[in-house]
Parts: sequence; C-alpha cells; structure tokens
Amino acid sequence: MQHDGSETIQEKLQPALKTLRELSEQHQGDPESLLLLLRDLEALHREIQDGAFRESLPEDRQKLFALLKTMERSGGWPYIPRLQLRTFIDLLEQDPADMAA
Repeated sequence: MQHDGSETIQEKLQPALKTLRELSEQHQGDPESLLLLLRDLEALHREIQDGAFRESLPEDRQKLFALLKTMERSGGWPYIPRLQLRTFIDLLEQDPADMAA
C-alpha cells in the first residue's frame, strides 16, 4: 500500500532484504551467526506485529473481516497457518448471538 505517492513498501524493503540475504549467504556454515540473525528477525517481526500492525487493525467488524479475507487470499498472517486463519474468518461470519452460546 502506498501512502506518499512514491515507492511502495515492497520497493522500499528490497534493499534491506537483499542485504539480509547477502548476510545469510556470507555466514553459511556458521549456525551461531545465522541463529542470531533469525532471532533478530523474529524480534523485529514481533515488534511490528504487536506495535504498528496491531494498532493499524480496523476496529470496524466489516473492515476487519475484509482485511482477513485479503490476508487469506494472499497467503495468511505470518506464523498463522491458513487453516487457522480460515477458522478465524468463519468465526467472524457467525452471528454474534451464536458466538456467545
């Protein structure tokens, strides 16, 4: 999604991803270094997920449902298998009265 009319987030991310790939290639055969890289990437993932991403989620039920449908079509939420995401969407489709039962 573009916000400022210039590069997309994917375009902006490419140089950083290239650097990370090169770093992982440079440390092939060094499991300790690769483990540190993976831990840092996981920490960054959690930071984004629990911070900016969570804060940007729609509060409106219909908008949240639309986002979840888009996520399912595009491969799911990171670290959440599609089946679990499908179950979550099914729960959102239920009538709120049914969910309380």
